[in-house]
Amino acid sequence: MNDCVFCKIIAGNIPSTKIYEDDSVYAFADIHPNNLGHTLVVPKKHFANLYETPDEELAKIMSVTKRISIAAKKALSVDGINIEMNNDTAAGQIIFHSHIHVIPRLNDDGYRHWKGPDRSNEEITAAADKIKEALGL
Repeated sequence: MNDCVFCKIIAGNIPSTKIYEDDSVYAFADIHPNNLGHTLVVPKKHFANLYETPDEELAKIMSVTKRISIAAKKALSVDGINIEMNNDTAAGQIIFHSHIHVIPRLNDDGYRHWKGPDRSNEEITAAADKIKEALGL
C-alpha cells in the first residue's frame, strides 16, 4: 500500500521508535500516546482491519501484544494495560492498517472508559441471538 503510513513506517520510509520486530510483526511507540509507553503492534503485511487479518497473522500479533504488555507493565511500573483495536471509522479507526494499541495505565491517569446507555435484558438477549445466528450457532 503506497499511501499507508504504517506500511511506510515498516519499510523505514518514515521514522519510528521501534520497540519490537520479527519476520511478521512490527511494534513502535505511538506518537500521540494516551500514556507513556503506548505502543502500536502491527502486522508487516497490509490488512485494513481485524476483518481482513488472517487468523494466523492475528495470532502472531496477539502473542507480541502479550509480550509487550508484560514488559511495559514491569518496565514502567504501571497499574494496568489496556489492549484496544479500532475497526472502521465509527469505532475510531483512522489508520487503515490493522493494529493493536497497548496502553499502559495508571490508577489516576484520568483516561476514562465509555459507558453506553442502560439496556433491557430483552435488548441484550436479542442482540446476542443475532450474533449467534450470524455465527451459525
